[in-house]
Order: sequence, then structure tokens, then C-alpha cells
Amino acid sequence: MNINGIGTGSISRIADKQSSNTGTSFKDIINEQLSKLNDSQIRADQMAQDFISGEVEDLHAVMIATEEARLSLDLALQVRNKIVEAYKEINNMQL
Repeated sequence: MNINGIGTGSISRIADKQSSNTGTSFKDIINEQLSKLNDSQIRADQMAQDFISGEVEDLHAVMIATEEARLSLDLALQVRNKIVEAYKEINNMQL
């Protein structure tokens, strides 16, 4: 079995390939993910309302949707915290 190391050339080719394929900005990615987060929160809230009113009887589906929405929000908060931390670190750098 032969294992080859990864050279810097291959990493730059991968980065160039990814940036040319996507063409989306960081802002677009964040907006898309926040929209998905909002949709999951709305869906979980609607399912809970439907369960309370008796329109939906599947408690498991309601709990799964609610937990997915909670986990998505927790993840978004952690990403936000990391972004703020990185911003503060960049601001504290001396030129």
C-alpha cells in the first residue's frame, strides 16, 4: 500500500476548483442557511400548534421537528459566536 502526501499544489487546485464551482459569497451562504433555520422554526411551531388543536396526532413527528429546530438554532448560535470571536481577534491584531 502506497500512501502519498498532499502537496500544497493539490490543496490550491482543490481550493480553486471549489471557488470556481460555487461562485457564491459568504453572505449568500449565511442568508440561505438563516432562511432554512427560519423555515424549520416556523415548521416546528406550526406542527406544535396543529398538535395542540388536534389536527395532528403524531407526537413523535412534532417532537422531532421541535428538536431539529432547537438543534439548528443552537448550531446557528455557535457559528455566530465563532464569527464574532474571529472578528474580535482580527480587530485586535496590530498592523
